[in-house]
Amino acid sequence: MPATVPRPTLTPESWVEAATAVLIDQGIDHVRVDTLAGQLGVTRGSFYWHFRDREDLLRRVLQAWADSTTAQLTRRLQGARDNPQQQLRDVISLPFRGRAAARAARIELAIRAWARRDEMARQVIDESDANRLAYHAQVFEALGFASAEARARAFLLYSYEVAESLMHRQGNSAERQARRAFVERLVQQPLVD
Repeated sequence: MPATVPRPTLTPESWVEAATAVLIDQGIDHVRVDTLAGQLGVTRGSFYWHFRDREDLLRRVLQAWADSTTAQLTRRLQGARDNPQQQLRDVISLPFRGRAAARAARIELAIRAWARRDEMARQVIDESDANRLAYHAQVFEALGFASAEARARAFLLYSYEVAESLMHRQGNSAERQARRAFVERLVQQPLVD
């Protein structure tokens, strides 16, 4: 009689990761309990052990994304350097951080598409954007810019980061690095009245 191989125990995070992968590749309409259970090789009962319903899972997908790409990342950036110019360089470098940055951009694009027609996703996107902008503004204030100007520069820089992440195929590596260096100089340049 062959020995049975025990199934790995699924955690809520296993379901969230599987749901995120489907979200990226197929869109929110394909994130279904039956689909995920089939991919994970378990029954629907396993899902309901961890989640009340599909909406509970979707809420956890959004929360996991917001935690990793906004809360944890901001804490890491704040704690990594004391120098605001170096913090600014770290922020500007985010879209250029290899496969991790490319995957993060794919997830964010899928969530932003979802948020165009779902209020729960829209609220999480809006909150993440606001938190990221606040961190960027904090960096500019540390560089000596007045609060209103720091917020405006933060918006400009954040818009660049989002665009660079989503349009990562525009130009070759040298052109992308030149844009990065230009943006770094531009956002630190004082305005001349």
